[in-house]
Amino acid sequence: MGRGMSTRPSFEGHLQVGPARLYCRVVGEGPPIVVLHGGPDFDHTYLLPELDRLADVCRLVYYDQRGRGRSAQGVDPEDVTIQSEVADLDGLLDALDHEPVAILGHSWGGALAMEYATRHPERVSHLILLNSAPASAEDARRLREHFRQARPPGDVERMEEIASSPAYRSGDLDAEAAYYRLHFRIALRRPEQVDEIVGRLRAHFTEAGVLTARAIEERLYDDTWNREGYDLVPKLRSLVIPALVLHGEDDFVPLELVARIAEALPNGRLVVLPECGHFAYLESPAAFREHVTALVRG
Repeated sequence: MGRGMSTRPSFEGHLQVGPARLYCRVVGEGPPIVVLHGGPDFDHTYLLPELDRLADVCRLVYYDQRGRGRSAQGVDPEDVTIQSEVADLDGLLDALDHEPVAILGHSWGGALAMEYATRHPERVSHLILLNSAPASAEDARRLREHFRQARPPGDVERMEEIASSPAYRSGDLDAEAAYYRLHFRIALRRPEQVDEIVGRLRAHFTEAGVLTARAIEERLYDDTWNREGYDLVPKLRSLVIPALVLHGEDDFVPLELVARIAEALPNGRLVVLPECGHFAYLESPAAFREHVTALVRG
């Protein structure tokens, strides 16, 4: 983004989207990109301020998914399914004054982006999968196994110890931070960036909100990765919209899992960023901006 350019939001607040009251933030001018955060138990805060670098070429529409961050008030985890996630995004697009739109999903947000695009391709102009999560139950199993094998000695045991502690089980924010410092140690190349990301994850969560978000995460996993035979790849083969699969060379999601996604997309392009982990917008901001801008201006 150009020096001195303001990223003051043109809208920031809650929108009623069907049964959901979603916290939204809109910044920038140009063709819209709807941003789907990862987790799925986080909110969009961890993407800022770096993702705002695109605000001089497009209108970025961020929102906290139902039951997370500032979209958590009054939400029962039982209300959230992959179907409700798709319906919320559909309702949000109804509220925009431009269609179709580009959709950018980071990490788990990539899985949600694929779910939405395969169900409503007519509403999506471009698909951007940034450090995407896997697209199938089998690939999710391979990812979990990779996590255990790739972690430094002792980290798995320490994470299990934290996760079983009374503090963590009550949603304590310090215990959460300790857990995610270990979790993301293999996700970023620079240790100081681990602290930076972890410091953003729960900026708008209470302890009760953490517990709600965790319960939602488990429900979404049961709807997708934990469901036998779950696989979006065959559906991606009929998705003809332009797509960018942007991945880090050192991402903790193995490259072969996202290469399978890129290969399935008829108009998909896989770009692997050198010396980059799971947060390309933070670790390789110039390359991230270059490739996304080229796609949406294509």
